[in-house]
Amino acid sequence: MTDLVPQTSRIDRPALERIIRRAAELQASARDIGDGLTEQDLLDLGQEVGIPGGYLQQALLEEQTRTVALTEPGVGAWLAGPRHILTQRSIPGEADRLQAALNHWMTAGELLTVKRRFPDRTSWEARQDVFSSIKRELKVGGRPYRLARAKEIVGRVTHLEDGRAHVQLLADLSNTRRAHLAGGATLGGLGAVATALGLTIGVALPVALIPLGLGALLGTMVARRRYSQVERVHVALEQVLDRLEHEEVKLPGGLDGQRTGALERIAGEIRRSLGM
Repeated sequence: MTDLVPQTSRIDRPALERIIRRAAELQASARDIGDGLTEQDLLDLGQEVGIPGGYLQQALLEEQTRTVALTEPGVGAWLAGPRHILTQRSIPGEADRLQAALNHWMTAGELLTVKRRFPDRTSWEARQDVFSSIKRELKVGGRPYRLARAKEIVGRVTHLEDGRAHVQLLADLSNTRRAHLAGGATLGGLGAVATALGLTIGVALPVALIPLGLGALLGTMVARRRYSQVERVHVALEQVLDRLEHEEVKLPGGLDGQRTGALERIAGEIRRSLGM
């Protein structure tokens, strides 16, 4: 038997993926899809080939937001990183329960407040009251509250099938990118001004160019320091999904159908602040 003839009938993972992808291409080419398929057409096609609807819906949701996760073009993105961070996961649980747990954690655990409510998603922003600001500054409970740095956090919980839902979190960090780029541009501008003044008063060209190069270097360093901040926010988003997946978010009685009194809510907040 030569090296060109496989010695086993087992199919490894890469080969399996290529076979399935090619089979899907052949089936798609055999169907007249015109200008495309509707979501229902896609689900019907999945039933024909034996793909569960939950997997198709999850893949569809990921495809609809795929462009957000792509690397953004432009010098600004290269210097300071992306405007948005996207994380998503299929999590066991009913969509309503997961939505309630997500909202509770964002407001109580991350010190955010609801900004907008839509039929299919909710957005939060940093709470600006004095008590929340003090908790963030002192890192009460040993938590850094990194999501409060975002301009906005958008959460979407979509039912996939019984006992499973797709949870998607999108952080808008355009505010931090704008701040880092502005800081870098300021340092670069100061270096350019110093170089221009040096040339005006007759400083030798090699010496006069030193402030320009130094300003550009420091400005680039300031802008690119944001990458570490972006990574920390990304980890914080993943940690929220971890909490939901492992059922670590405990809903208070008021969110489980029993009203909780104002004094009890205040007492609970104090206990959490003191780590009791």
